Amino acid sequence: MHYLCKLEIINTYTPILMLKNKDENRTPLSSLGEFGLIEHLTKHFTVSQESTLKGVGDDAAVIKSEQAQVLTTDLLIEGVHFDLAYMPLKHLGYKAVVVNLSDVYAMNAKATQITVSIAVSNRFSLEALEELYAGIQTACKVYNVDLVGGDTSSSVTGLIISITAVGVANEDQIVYRDGASDTDLLVVSGDLGAAHMGMQVLEREKQVFKVNPNSQPDLEAYTYLIERQLKPEARKDITELLEALDVKPTSMIDISDGLSSEVIHLTKASDIGCNVYEDKIPMDPQFINVCEEFEVDSTTMALNGGEDYELLFTIKSEDFPKIKGNPNLTVIGHMTKASEGVHLITRANTKIPIVARGWNSLK
Repeated sequence: MHYLCKLEIINTYTPILMLKNKDENRTPLSSLGEFGLIEHLTKHFTVSQESTLKGVGDDAAVIKSEQAQVLTTDLLIEGVHFDLAYMPLKHLGYKAVVVNLSDVYAMNAKATQITVSIAVSNRFSLEALEELYAGIQTACKVYNVDLVGGDTSSSVTGLIISITAVGVANEDQIVYRDGASDTDLLVVSGDLGAAHMGMQVLEREKQVFKVNPNSQPDLEAYTYLIERQLKPEARKDITELLEALDVKPTSMIDISDGLSSEVIHLTKASDIGCNVYEDKIPMDPQFINVCEEFEVDSTTMALNGGEDYELLFTIKSEDFPKIKGNPNLTVIGHMTKASEGVHLITRANTKIPIVARGWNSLK
């Protein structure tokens, strides 16, 4: 197995790009057996949450909680959700955890535990799974969550990862998708579209690599975009920021499938309409430059790209002064009566209906 590019996770969590063709010293998984494999892969994980009474090593985990519990799960399948031609296994492990924790933070909850189940084909060695679990362990440390269980199995279709995340929150602090009103403002964290364009860059270089395996791609100009694709971060900091600002969102969702899809999810759940302003959508300069290079419209990519893992939420209009000027948050629109529909207000002040064209794993 060789990687087109290697984005290393280092202590500062900044990317270093280097080419790497790797011949593994393979240890077959059959040499350990299922229980031996689980023990080997999880032996370095430690428990940090007081609510974890029993983690890995028994028939089930034991978790104590006096608060409401939030549960979410995601399935990642090789060839559908990730491509190992350019996704290093360590980053895949990290990303697999992050995408689950993002859903917990989108409920305005604190993530506490995860379980990890994997199915692997015989082309994966012990060393390969050690890389995967090294990324999982790094994510657990960064986000202060405990690995408390999971399962392993064989697969005939490559690598499959299933992660369940557990979170807690006071019941009155949980934020659902259906709480927005037609007078609320629509707010997003961070910037949008970069992860999708990072994937476009990697896909292009993959095709070049197929034609000429000795090619040396120069990815320096795409560092931010590639990091957003290969090593996204869940916005735990945003929920903490909102708490510090004394702002409780009226509805919230994470942007995994694209801004257009998530706006429609919120409006449908809350039975309201929405106007999103094109000139307010936050975009990174590197993203805009690469859209020009690929000759694609930056607004279209920001609306439909997906995998940003930013938080999209609504707030009461009277809370606007509390977030005004904050560099982490951007007001991109406002909610309306359901009868007005869901629209993009272009820079030319034209109203265009928003259609969900984000990621759909069933297509």
